[in-house]
Amino acid sequence: MHYLIRRLGLYGVAAWVALTVNFLLPRAMPGDAATAMFGRAQGKMSPEALEALRKAYGFTDEPLLDQYLTYLAHLLSGDLGVSIARNFEPVTSVLATGLQWTLLVAGTALVISFILGTLLGVLVAWKRGSLLDETLPGALIFLGAFPYFWLAMVFVYVLGFKTGLFPVRHAYSDHLTPEWSAVFIADMMAHAFLPVLSIVLASLGGWLLGMRNTMIAVLDTASIKLAWAKGLSPWRVVLQYAARNALLPNLTGFGMALGFVLGGSLLTEIVFSYPGQGYILIEAIRAQDYPLMQGVFLVITLAVLVANWLVDLATYWLDPRTREEAR
Repeated sequence: MHYLIRRLGLYGVAAWVALTVNFLLPRAMPGDAATAMFGRAQGKMSPEALEALRKAYGFTDEPLLDQYLTYLAHLLSGDLGVSIARNFEPVTSVLATGLQWTLLVAGTALVISFILGTLLGVLVAWKRGSLLDETLPGALIFLGAFPYFWLAMVFVYVLGFKTGLFPVRHAYSDHLTPEWSAVFIADMMAHAFLPVLSIVLASLGGWLLGMRNTMIAVLDTASIKLAWAKGLSPWRVVLQYAARNALLPNLTGFGMALGFVLGGSLLTEIVFSYPGQGYILIEAIRAQDYPLMQGVFLVITLAVLVANWLVDLATYWLDPRTREEAR
């Protein structure tokens, strides 16, 4: 338990550092959101209105420490400011909307690719030297060599424009209203299919190869040979003993990949005009919308820290050596 508390303290310090960097970066950049809006207004905004906007966005002439304390107070109250790119909509509302679509597409793709790639890695390691082992990893690694957005564009052209089998833009059809109905859910899944497929195919080979290599090393250890000597069934040896130990590196990678998920498959979302976190980030950068950019970076950072904390919990439960070191 002391091990987990120490790790939690480490992540707490990392979260504080991330919050501080998130505060400092926009203030180190030239210009600010209010000034950018003033420029686009083409003289229709008074200097007084500009100053009020700068104060609303936190870009005041107060000492930096005072600005920092105000920033932390607003953050703790859940106030991330308003978005200039979304007509002064609260940043929390914008992030909540984008997050649900990102979790649907990139989150689903990550879970599918992790589970399927891990199981295939166990299988090809168990069938080491077979035709499956010689062909499947190479084929999936070949697919993984292509960027996500390139596969996305191929699917848009072939399965979207040429055949018309799947929609190629947005999260759902324009004539539908979001609701819990069979028609809307089916339409939403059809729009999500190609983005999910492109991400899964591009990342599947990495999970498979990582699990295969670790699995082969574990199968040659003395503990596995002892399990064979006891006459245990092959599947019990493979799944309960070998796969459980070989899973730990993939679990760590899963935690790190969560940051990619909540950042959104940025270019993939752009290809499909999908309204997730990555698409929101591009929109914020174009509009110099610092509060929205800060909100996106904050969500990504905290998600990675929370995911790694959960990975530490899983490792503590799966690996007896971790529990022994923690005593």
